Amino acid sequence: MKNNFKMTAYFKELFDRDLDRLENEIKTFNQESNLWIYPPGILNSAGNLAVHLCGNLRHFVCHEMGGFEYVRDREREFSVKDLPRTTILDEIQVCRNQVKMSFEGMEDRILEENYPIQHFGKPMTYGFFLTHLYGHLNYHLGQINYLRRMIDSK
Repeated sequence: MKNNFKMTAYFKELFDRDLDRLENEIKTFNQESNLWIYPPGILNSAGNLAVHLCGNLRHFVCHEMGGFEYVRDREREFSVKDLPRTTILDEIQVCRNQVKMSFEGMEDRILEENYPIQHFGKPMTYGFFLTHLYGHLNYHLGQINYLRRMIDSK
């Protein structure tokens, strides 16, 4: 029996699933203002982390891999304050749709090719970098979840 394993389809499904989780985390905050609170010792609010995740994925996946027009403003990702929840949710939805479309028609052979940007100062494959980006998404998703539970419990 032939194995129909397609890693790019798995990446598409996993990114979509966890961007949905990001959307749900943002929707679940009790108060919109809680998105912008960060307790002492915490450097970023959940709102900033959500904006950062969208900027990161739209640049490295949607723009570089999917060909979508996007100019990243990383400084804004961490400096913007008090965006309405609906604006953040709109950014997540655009990101989610573009990530899905970026994986459409992508063949697994690209995963062994070098990614066009040496983000870590050395060549890396698409497969390596996508794995890194997926871990990065979940790292910050966990932080957002923890911030929500901590802030909303007060």
